[in-house]
Amino acid sequence: MADRHFKSGPIVAVLDGQGGGIGAAVIKEIRREFQESLEIWALGANTTATENMMKARANRGATGENAIQVCLPKVDALVAPMAVAWCNSMMGEITTAIAEAVMKVEVIKIFIPLSQERVILAGFQSEPLPHLVTKAVEILKSLK
Repeated sequence: MADRHFKSGPIVAVLDGQGGGIGAAVIKEIRREFQESLEIWALGANTTATENMMKARANRGATGENAIQVCLPKVDALVAPMAVAWCNSMMGEITTAIAEAVMKVEVIKIFIPLSQERVILAGFQSEPLPHLVTKAVEILKSLK
């Protein structure tokens, strides 16, 4: 792990776009489970997403393509809706550069299989967002 003088534990990035509702739900659940034992970075494709994730108690927040590209290599894990890996998803908010940065970075990626795109995952059983968030945080816990 890189030398990070300012942090107290692992850094988890939560990436979201649009209103940041999925990211905010993830951050609330991570906080509930981990309290302050890890640092959470809210990475938003837009300012509304970042603001809503910050309200959910992320430690730091950054917005936009460049911020996402710069921050992702500095974290230990990423939690996000799976659409962040798809160019032009989230009504065009996920640029090619964001999708590439997500897939290129060598960190653990925990994707929440929730999408408003015209994509159907064969064999996937749809579940409500709270169940998917709980599963994502359980996976994060298993990485300790």
